[in-house]
Amino acid sequence: MRHLPRSVLIALLTVYIVWGSTYFAIQVALESFPPLMMIGTRFVAAGSILFAWQLWRGARIPTLREWRDGGIVGILMLGGGTGLTACAEQYVSSGLTAVFIACSPMILSGLSGLFGDWPKRREWLGIVCGFAGAVLLASDGEFAAKPIGIILLLAAILSWDVGSILSQKKLKMAAGGMGFASEMLVGGIFLVLCSAIIGEHATGAVTFKAVAAWFYLVTAGSLLAFTAYMYLLSKVHTGLAGSYAYVNPVIAVALGASFGGEHISGKAMFAMAIILGSVIVLTTSRKLAK
Repeated sequence: MRHLPRSVLIALLTVYIVWGSTYFAIQVALESFPPLMMIGTRFVAAGSILFAWQLWRGARIPTLREWRDGGIVGILMLGGGTGLTACAEQYVSSGLTAVFIACSPMILSGLSGLFGDWPKRREWLGIVCGFAGAVLLASDGEFAAKPIGIILLLAAILSWDVGSILSQKKLKMAAGGMGFASEMLVGGIFLVLCSAIIGEHATGAVTFKAVAAWFYLVTAGSLLAFTAYMYLLSKVHTGLAGSYAYVNPVIAVALGASFGGEHISGKAMFAMAIILGSVIVLTTSRKLAK
């Protein structure tokens, strides 16, 4: 991993650890807030903070075309990807959700190949091993699902991956933080509008715990981790950028064992070892482009 710059390593660790911890935060926040409204307001808040911060630093306001391109990516990744996943979790077990999300790096690499950037043989080895490890880890849970949940999950993964590829290959967003802010603002507003259209309402009494989880999702899950992921997409190959899908369930399991008193079986430990090996393969598979 010597060829990876420190900024890339920090971004990887941020996406791995923070997004792994958001599983628990989302579960807590959903006790009081409906899914689309919770996720939409989360990204509107994070996008507004980032936009104001960039203006204060003297960054240029995005052009209409940059707003359009950032909005397309935001609607695909945040509206379609994150929003549909939240809806799917009402019909699909957490184990099956983890397996489907683990398909994301393979789909992402395949879509990238359509633009001429096919993964190397060593990268395919890491991708396949990571998927196998994620399936083994998820097999400790249940795989219950309704057909509508499967359809929503597939649509969510495709939407997220198409948005990721377009942000790399086709669309020209504003530089740096302004580009990320435009994505979050447009994607968040889209989710809030969808929530209003379908008539979402509070799922329970608003508690301090749920509000604290929402604030954590805004600051850590969106401002830190989503920005770090978009940075990775601009710096490393898609297989490595998408490796969060393998590591996040490991982090979630580890947090559950540390703070929730959950037991980690021998099979789960073996699965996590496979996932760790796949990430090592992905991080050493190729050097960064200049």
